[in-house]
Amino acid sequence: MTEVKLSIDYEQYEEGIKIKDLLEELAAKPESTELNSLIIGDWGGSYENDSSEIVAALTQLKDRFPKLRKLFIGDMGFEECEVSWIMQSNLTPILTEFPELESLTIKGSTGLEIEPVSHAKLQELVIICGGLGKKVLASISQSSFPQLKKLELYMGVEDYGFDGELADILPLVEQGKFPELTYLGLKNSELEDEIAIALADAPILSQLHTLDLSLGTLTDKGAEALLASDQVRKLQSLDLSYHYMSDDMVQRWKASGLPVDTDEQQDADEDEDYRYPSLTE
Repeated sequence: MTEVKLSIDYEQYEEGIKIKDLLEELAAKPESTELNSLIIGDWGGSYENDSSEIVAALTQLKDRFPKLRKLFIGDMGFEECEVSWIMQSNLTPILTEFPELESLTIKGSTGLEIEPVSHAKLQELVIICGGLGKKVLASISQSSFPQLKKLELYMGVEDYGFDGELADILPLVEQGKFPELTYLGLKNSELEDEIAIALADAPILSQLHTLDLSLGTLTDKGAEALLASDQVRKLQSLDLSYHYMSDDMVQRWKASGLPVDTDEQQDADEDEDYRYPSLTE
C-alpha cells in the first residue's frame, strides 16, 4: 500500500459515516504501516464541517502511519465543493506530529490556520485556494523549513480570503529563508504584476529552476520586468500561463528562446476591474 484516497460521498454522509471512521478503518489494517501517501477528499459536508476532525484523527492515529510522507487535505472538485467553500482548520498539528512528512498539499483556505513551526523534513508545501490570508503567509515566512524545495501558493483575491498586499508576500522570498528552494509559485494573484516586478531581480532567483507566476492577472507591465531580467533568463522554466499579456508581448517571449509557458492568453484589452485570477470561487 503506497497511496490511498479517502472521501465521503453523499450517500455515506446521509448515513452518518464520518471521515474519522474511514481513517480508523485504514489505521486498523496491517498495511497501514506501509502507507506512503494519503489523500483526503470530501470529508462530508465540507462546506459546513471543517477539517479539524481529520486533524484530530490523524494525530491520534499517527503511530499507525510511520511511513507517511505525502498528505493532501481537501482534494475535491467543484462539483463536490467549490474551493472557497471548503472549510479548513488549524493544520499546525499535522506538521508538529508528523516530523517525517515531506509533502503537504492543502485545498481551501476558509478557516485555515497555520502557526509558525519548525519542520526538518518538509520538502513541498502547496496551498490551493481562491484567497490566502496574510496571517497564513506570515506563519509560512516565520517557519523553519530547511529542506523545502517547492513552495506553491495560490494568492487569490480579496473577496475569497486574500487580505494582504505585496509587503505581506515579500518575506517569503528573502534570501536564505528557504535555502533549498528550487520551485517558487506565487500564482493565481490579482497582484501578479507587482509580484513579477518585485521578483525580476530578487536574489532568490539565483537558486530557482522554476518560477511559477501563472493563473493571475499578469500584464505587459509585469512581463516587461521579467523579460529584462538577467536572472529570469537563467531559469529552467518560467510559467506565465493564464495571463493578460498583449499579442506583442507573447511574441516577444516566443522570440526570446526562453523556456516560458504563455498559454491561456486572456483578453489584454479587458478593463483592469474585470481581470480576474483563474481560481477564485
